[in-house]
Amino acid sequence: QVQLVESGGGLVQPGGSLRLSCAASGIIFSIYAMGWYRQAPGKQRELVATITSGDSTNYADSVKGRFTISRDNAKNTVYLQMNSLKPEDTAVYYCNAGRIITTMRQGPYWGQGTQVTVSS
Repeated sequence: QVQLVESGGGLVQPGGSLRLSCAASGIIFSIYAMGWYRQAPGKQRELVATITSGDSTNYADSVKGRFTISRDNAKNTVYLQMNSLKPEDTAVYYCNAGRIITTMRQGPYWGQGTQVTVSS
């Protein structure tokens, strides 16, 4: 049984930072691509960042230079470091796992989501 468990969300002021974590089980983590998506109220879910099994990364234009995705295969965990947060980053953030993740193709496995709220 595949499980993805996110943590690290919360309330932060504009300009602040948060680090999200997603711990995976039930998959051979090292061969999977991992992604972070987010969904704001009334909006479609959007891809934020991806990291391949070979550590290649890709980011949405809206987060380039502010967010960093990384992975620790020894801990079966993927991270999303979010700096210089803006109110428009407010959303539920979801972890996704698949052999391939692109803007056109989501992985089959999802976490439950973690809320990030950026507000003063």
